Amino acid sequence: MDILRREVAKRVFAYELSRSTHETSEGGERAPKYVLTPTGEKCNRIFMVGVLLEKEEVSPDSNFWRIRVSDPTGVVSGFVGRYQPEALEALLEIEPPEIVSIVAKLNMFQGETRRFLSIRPEAINISDRKNRDFWVIETAKRTLERIKKLEEDADDAKLALEIYNPDVGEYLEMVKRAVEAVREEAEAFRKEEGEVIKEDKEKEAEKIESKVEEIEEVGKIKAEPKTDAEELTLESFEVDDLDEFEFEEEEWDLSDILDEE
Repeated sequence: MDILRREVAKRVFAYELSRSTHETSEGGERAPKYVLTPTGEKCNRIFMVGVLLEKEEVSPDSNFWRIRVSDPTGVVSGFVGRYQPEALEALLEIEPPEIVSIVAKLNMFQGETRRFLSIRPEAINISDRKNRDFWVIETAKRTLERIKKLEEDADDAKLALEIYNPDVGEYLEMVKRAVEAVREEAEAFRKEEGEVIKEDKEKEAEKIESKVEEIEEVGKIKAEPKTDAEELTLESFEVDDLDEFEFEEEEWDLSDILDEE
């Protein structure tokens, strides 16, 4: 019966997830909690396909693991433990770096200086570049739909506008960066291996970029990020080139997570 009540897993890029700080609930104490993202997505669970960059046991023999997962826009952190037995079993068999698909619940908790969002995988599976690129394109489409609602000041976007006052150009740039990674890889495959099938991927990328240009023109917005966030290149996103990627260490208060049932 629990499966029937599960929330739909939403598609959101890591860059946007890492900037999500608002949590809301509809109902009483036992009602599901939702994370509201800067472009107005309300999600209890997410689906993503990216590179498992790192897994690390929080303490020896704890069977509680911290993970880092990347997509073309950034990195998210998460935790897997005994309360997620299927995900834990799968994680123990995967050696980073590896492309994986993840269905995860979202968890918001307080760090030393600000609120942090982490993912709590319910399922982890080894995936491939084809599925990853499809996820990137579909997530780009969903994100542009939300951005258009922000520009139109739609009812379901007003709370995000009120809480985050997002820089639309910043998130348009996020979409362009993700799609460009897919386009560059398609070009690389054709040049190195002569695979004509990759042209479909480029066509989808062109459609997304065209939509970005339409939004820019209507809103007179220039898609340039106004943050100093690190931009992941295609090379750092590739599985074979991630060994030297460095991450900023954060201080995590794990008490709430470790005590969760």
